[in-house]
Amino acid sequence: MTDIADDLVRKKCLPCEGGVAPLRDEQIGPLLNGLPGWQRDGAKICKDFRFKDHYQAQAFVNAVAWISHREDHHPVTVVGYNTVRVEYWTHAIGGLSENDFICAAKVDALFEL
Repeated sequence: MTDIADDLVRKKCLPCEGGVAPLRDEQIGPLLNGLPGWQRDGAKICKDFRFKDHYQAQAFVNAVAWISHREDHHPVTVVGYNTVRVEYWTHAIGGLSENDFICAAKVDALFEL
């Protein structure tokens, strides 16, 4: 785990009801560099995870749902037979917030278990 990811995974998401600007490119770059495998796709970040079988993929989605519920910040998940794509962005601001990176780091930590 990178120092950036280690720092992010220890944080808690803050409520976001809008009215704040999305992160700027110069803020996003270092955060994204600290999360290997995550990519920027327009106003969101995403990562594809691969598993042995469908059961493990579904178990991972359920664990991601638990993280999302605890953080009150929910991703889009796309499930294939043995793949899961996780996408984060902050809907209320139409872009990326620190919450997206906090959750991405927590999902990575989960995957490493």
